[in-house]
Amino acid sequence: MSAHAAAQTPPTAEQGSFVLHKFAQAIGKESYTISNDQGRLLLRSDFSFKDRGTEVPLKTEFTAADATHPLTLKSDGQSSRESPMHDSFTLDAKSGKVTLLRAGKTTQHPVTDNTFLVDGYSPVAMQQMLLRYWLAKGKPARIAVPPDGQVSIQPAGALEIQAGGKPVKLQGYVISGLVWGNETAWLDEQQKLAAVVTTDSEFDHFEAVREGYEDSLPAFIQHAAGNNLQALAGLTEKAKRPASKKLVVTHVTLIDGTGAAARRNASVYVEDGRIARIDTSGAAPPAEPGLDVLDGSGKFLIPGLWDMHAHYEQVEWGPIYLAAGVTTVRDCGNEFDFITTVRDAIQSGRGIGPRLLIAGIVDGSGPIALGAITADTPEQARAVVRRYKEAGAIQIKIYSSMKPELVPVIAAEAHKLGLTVTGHVPQGMTSAQAVEAGYDSINHIHFVMRDLLGVQRGQPLPPLDFKTPGARRQLALFKQHHTVFDDTIALFELFDRPSTTPLRSIEPGIDHVAAPLAAALNATGAAPEHTEDSIKRYQYMLATLRELHRQGLTIVAGTDQGIPGYSLHRELEIYVQAGFTPMEALQAATSVPAKVLGLDKEVGTLQVGKRADMLLLDADPLADIHNTRRIAKTIANGSVYDPAPLWESVGFKP
Repeated sequence: MSAHAAAQTPPTAEQGSFVLHKFAQAIGKESYTISNDQGRLLLRSDFSFKDRGTEVPLKTEFTAADATHPLTLKSDGQSSRESPMHDSFTLDAKSGKVTLLRAGKTTQHPVTDNTFLVDGYSPVAMQQMLLRYWLAKGKPARIAVPPDGQVSIQPAGALEIQAGGKPVKLQGYVISGLVWGNETAWLDEQQKLAAVVTTDSEFDHFEAVREGYEDSLPAFIQHAAGNNLQALAGLTEKAKRPASKKLVVTHVTLIDGTGAAARRNASVYVEDGRIARIDTSGAAPPAEPGLDVLDGSGKFLIPGLWDMHAHYEQVEWGPIYLAAGVTTVRDCGNEFDFITTVRDAIQSGRGIGPRLLIAGIVDGSGPIALGAITADTPEQARAVVRRYKEAGAIQIKIYSSMKPELVPVIAAEAHKLGLTVTGHVPQGMTSAQAVEAGYDSINHIHFVMRDLLGVQRGQPLPPLDFKTPGARRQLALFKQHHTVFDDTIALFELFDRPSTTPLRSIEPGIDHVAAPLAAALNATGAAPEHTEDSIKRYQYMLATLRELHRQGLTIVAGTDQGIPGYSLHRELEIYVQAGFTPMEALQAATSVPAKVLGLDKEVGTLQVGKRADMLLLDADPLADIHNTRRIAKTIANGSVYDPAPLWESVGFKP
């Protein structure tokens, strides 16, 4: 370095590095320095990771007069695979304005007594500066974050970890308002950020851990889940009707999910979370002490809904699911420590959410591998299956980078232990080959469409013909193996619609979604140059769904996230477009999933002895499937929830 260059570089007062993780898998690094630059604090950060083969770089520069007086923030790069970030903030205390240059547009925002400059979850070093600002300012209740954010911070208790064979004491904090939902961060005794557990711009799990503390990542994830559940508990208290051992829902039209005709003026009695009896005489309930009476006059009672392709990546999904009438979800791939912690908390009554069933995800090593749990040898494959079995998973999910030769190994071990197998079709395999290797079900309709119709990447779509010899052989194979399909068709409608088509035109629920989430979802859709191909591709997927149903194959409703709380209802509406009757669509989200997972003797229909998972609707879903959205109450295991405060607890509009 030349003497001139050295003179231009401020002396470093602090430096550090964080290991960046997605789904608990190390994917990159952030390094930062803090120096004194002509009397100003100067932070520089170099944040970079690779997510499933895509580089995500971000360089940031932040200046401040001191810990409590931010001046400028400039970020240039990306915050996720699909999220460019080229933002520049300047705070002028004299004018009382923050000037923001974003996407070529300049806006101004007022400065309050507590205004800080931070641009979402990244870079991590800015979260450290945010916490230092909050502490130096005397822990204000709210911090304004231009352009329109409000951040609140609450202490979350101490945590002691081991690093280098020595104990390290950390203080936890729950941060709300920086991303959608809560995140947890820890500072050491020198106010250096030790770790943050959050979500990225794709709303996927994201963790940053200071170098030297990586072995404590599972503890950070577990404690963050507990902290966030606790923070959420106070917000959802008013949503739950006071607990009662006995409940009766009176004078409803009962649609029990068996396929039987609806029964009018029925009363359903519940004791200890189970359906005790069903009375269709129309008689008033007895004046029995301790009996909670819920008047269902003019309403319709159906089984609680299932989402068979969830990614329950934040605790905020719990209230959303219940508000949307979903009482059971199958999580199709998550962080081991997070999802087991949340499941156990809900089961024990320490958290709010639907019944949570785990399909444990496993991938192979490779440039597009997802998650920290991988297997590249038969021994590793069997060990992963056993680990999930011991953790209480009901299924194994295989992801896209799995070696084809390991698929039958995983399937055999899973079946031996009483688990079923689902997943993406791995690279180098077809849907038929996956089924022959032991798959019990296939995630996502596009894999099946590709193979039934002979679609090839980069080539024009072939004729829409399910009567070719190849398609007939595959359909016969699926029938022979009783293959189950969770198609996630609503997800493909979301992403394949033209970007010029307002999302609300197909999903009006978007107008109720929390602002940070709505902004990201509204930005989806096919670019104009790809619109024609995307529309045709979606029509091919819809036709494939119609053909699978026509063939009598088993289809279960699932969303793969999509629009939280709304995409499952959209899924059922698309089923009816594809030729399902409203009853068949309802069953795809109630009794059929229960049977597929071997739980039909316990749940899935409204019959005596079964778990009281029920949905009280204001209108008849058999007359119009859209009426599944008209939710009066959700009843999960006998507990009654009011949807409005559940929506509000996570920043949604009722």
